[in-house]
Amino acid sequence: MRPLRYSINVTLDGCVDHRSIEPDEELHRRAAEILARADVLLFGRVIYGMMESAWRDGDPSNPFVAAIDPKPKVVVSDTLESVDWNAELVRGADLESTVRKLKEQPGEGIYTGGVALPLALTELGLIDEYELVVHPQIAGYGPTLFAGLSAPVDLELVDRVVYDSGAVAHHYVPRGR
Repeated sequence: MRPLRYSINVTLDGCVDHRSIEPDEELHRRAAEILARADVLLFGRVIYGMMESAWRDGDPSNPFVAAIDPKPKVVVSDTLESVDWNAELVRGADLESTVRKLKEQPGEGIYTGGVALPLALTELGLIDEYELVVHPQIAGYGPTLFAGLSAPVDLELVDRVVYDSGAVAHHYVPRGR
């Protein structure tokens, strides 16, 4: 069974707006390693669009491009009409069954990012690992993680990585798993 892993950058005050955080080379390298380990990338409409515009047809010697470009992608959206870039389009109503089928297959894992899709996946109890990369910065505005979550989710810290920039990656799993 493949685990579903979620990773996101966040400021000390909880802001997850990608424009508020400037990952350095070390963090980009780590993100590329995480993506390279995934068998499938699971994105919502917003993250798919951001990733496609930033990395599609990029320099293949860039580790991030090499990790993300060839990967199969599953895009969850009720508004997109079609996707390409080695992607399959899934409607929101099919999210749970699609992810359960993906997880049942053998392999290293599934990666997801973003804000709205991980909230839905957390509500369904489908995320197996959470990685929050906390940056030593206060943004002073939102959006924040998991706003509107219907019930608390208890997590257990299983690993921590401190970067030269002062960012700290906290790796959690849901308690009881």
